Amino acid sequence: MTSIVIFGAGGRAGRAVSAEAQRRGLQVTSVVRDPAEHRLPGRVVRGDVLDPASVAALVAGHDAAVNAVSPASGPEALERLGTLDGRIYVTAADNLLDGLAAAGVPRLIVIGLFANLVDAGGNPLYDDPAVLPAQFRHFAVAHTAGLDRLRAAETPVDWLVLTPPAQLLEGPRAGAYRTGGETGGGVTLSYADLAVAVVDEIVTPRHHRTRISVFD
Repeated sequence: MTSIVIFGAGGRAGRAVSAEAQRRGLQVTSVVRDPAEHRLPGRVVRGDVLDPASVAALVAGHDAAVNAVSPASGPEALERLGTLDGRIYVTAADNLLDGLAAAGVPRLIVIGLFANLVDAGGNPLYDDPAVLPAQFRHFAVAHTAGLDRLRAAETPVDWLVLTPPAQLLEGPRAGAYRTGGETGGGVTLSYADLAVAVVDEIVTPRHHRTRISVFD
């Protein structure tokens, strides 16, 4: 049986991936910082993607890992967060790549951020305040640093960043999605169908060591 470990399993994307994985018969370990705060099915453990020892211990014995961690659950929460460590996603990338490589776990799926897709001129969307308000630019830059770290890494881990569009919705599972490149291709996607894309790439990997966009 394929087994996966999901960091950030208490968030909306993480919960959707867990539900989709269990629906399709995968064994799931859900990692959250405080298990008492979450009611999740299956195995739930305490862990932190920013703690290298925690990552190394938790990934062992799994076939793939998913990073769905976010420091805030939405724009309002991000505004309340205040100061953000600009290296948060770099640290997460380093810990995951090192931990997975040491444990022999071959596959890593990371949930990306629409704002570091690019426009037709090749410019990151986060530079356009009409697309992303200026107060969130630091978050997009931090996310981009993590993506750049993955791209630069010399690693045996077969990583993939799946980048959803700006509007992630709590809609029904259609079981279908489209994929694109650096410029995206759609404006909406349900969390349920983002999860379908994640699990598809675990069960039957089609994209390797790259970032793609996914949309409905």
